[in-house]
Amino acid sequence: MEQRHVVVAGGGPVGLWLAAELRLGGVRVTVVEQRTEIDERSKALTVHPRTIEVLAARGAHRPFLAEGLRIPTGHFASLDERLDFRDLDTPFPYTLALPQARTEELLEERAAGLGATIRRGHRVTGFTEHAGSVTVRVTGPHGEYETEADHLVGCDGTRSTVRTAAGIDFPGTSSTVLGWLGDVTLDRPPRPGFSVSGPHGGLMVAPLPGGRFRLVGLSPDGLTTRWPGDLTLEELRHRTTVIAGDDFGLRDPSWLSRFGNATRLAVAYRRGRVLLAGDAAHQHFPTGGVGMNVGIQDAHNLGWKLAATLNGWAPDGLLDTYHAERHPVGAQLIEHSRAQTALMTAFTPEGLALRSLLSELIAEQPGFARALAERLTALAVRYPAGPAAHPLAGTRAPDLALAGTDTGLFALLRPDAYLLLDLTADCALGGLARPGLAVRAGTLSEPPAAWREVRAALIRPDGHVAWAGTDQDTTTLPAALGTFVAA
Repeated sequence: MEQRHVVVAGGGPVGLWLAAELRLGGVRVTVVEQRTEIDERSKALTVHPRTIEVLAARGAHRPFLAEGLRIPTGHFASLDERLDFRDLDTPFPYTLALPQARTEELLEERAAGLGATIRRGHRVTGFTEHAGSVTVRVTGPHGEYETEADHLVGCDGTRSTVRTAAGIDFPGTSSTVLGWLGDVTLDRPPRPGFSVSGPHGGLMVAPLPGGRFRLVGLSPDGLTTRWPGDLTLEELRHRTTVIAGDDFGLRDPSWLSRFGNATRLAVAYRRGRVLLAGDAAHQHFPTGGVGMNVGIQDAHNLGWKLAATLNGWAPDGLLDTYHAERHPVGAQLIEHSRAQTALMTAFTPEGLALRSLLSELIAEQPGFARALAERLTALAVRYPAGPAAHPLAGTRAPDLALAGTDTGLFALLRPDAYLLLDLTADCALGGLARPGLAVRAGTLSEPPAAWREVRAALIRPDGHVAWAGTDQDTTTLPAALGTFVAA
């Protein structure tokens, strides 16, 4: 039987993670990327806690932990009071500062090592969909050619050729705000986590590897639809001095750029045999450094579902749940980005007063601060569950520890099967094992409060809870789980 094939348009972090996930599911993958080399100008710098969990669920996190700078706080709208991640329910209560270029290198090594074919200098130009396949048209160094696939996934950015060719609308709003950034050397760097906001604008300074820094800012004259030309070092120095009172001895720029707040969301993440992920599905102002993270999490949701569908063990309609689950996440991403943009451009006395008030609430109301932190880091993402479902259903499972072992749940997750945690006293559920369903028996060591009464839990390959049961009667619990599995 011929191995199933998926073409992924776009070889950035999203497309590369998706390719690796599909390879783990036994699917042949071709990544088509128009760039001949990885772009050293890294748009993304931040790897959030939930993304580190995603990497850890496949044993891919260690190089990131070894190289990334751990930052235990994050910002919401560059408010003076930062969000503290150290109390979050995760083994990784921090963000990692790591340039996107290095993230891409690590993910490309992984995808290629798992057997994905990566074609650099090639570009998807269109496709023709058939009843049982899709013919993908590609332009490469030696001309045009076609390749057949079961599915085509557009991970090709905000100007996605795949999305356009599929006729998927991308409604939203055009840019009305222009921010600016510069990757530079600083002779007099400010304190770690430095940010300042006032009537003259806002500025953040973030560390980069090699002792360099990224300056990111907004100015009142940036509230415009007029393009003022490319950013220069002299303009960056002037804006930094006006806002912060010091240029920090900035010099030797490696990247100077402007960016806008155009905001759009694809109306469908799937149309037939074509799917979208990452920036091809959602565009927003880069507030909080979440964009790449949401895209990788899109790919993590999609990868196992697509592989399970192609391998024949997925229940009917599983692939449709990709849109049902991730489109609302994209909508929430846009809502949060717009809200932060409004605060970050609030340079009037009234706007600065609102920023001050919200900053005080973060400092004085731990529950409010934690809720913002869980949303920013995507630890709060919950997928829809039925009305009679256990409260844990749809939530992300934490890295639960099994008694008597040094193994957490993340290390047990399977890319090619649901994991059934059998926590009954007599291991009554082992007989339910089958293709697409693995069983692990044991007891939890110091379980979180929400898990203390759980006797069995079905964990999806992406780490979200599909089903949980608390029935103490081990004769009825297998029947209840069996009914769910059959459905």
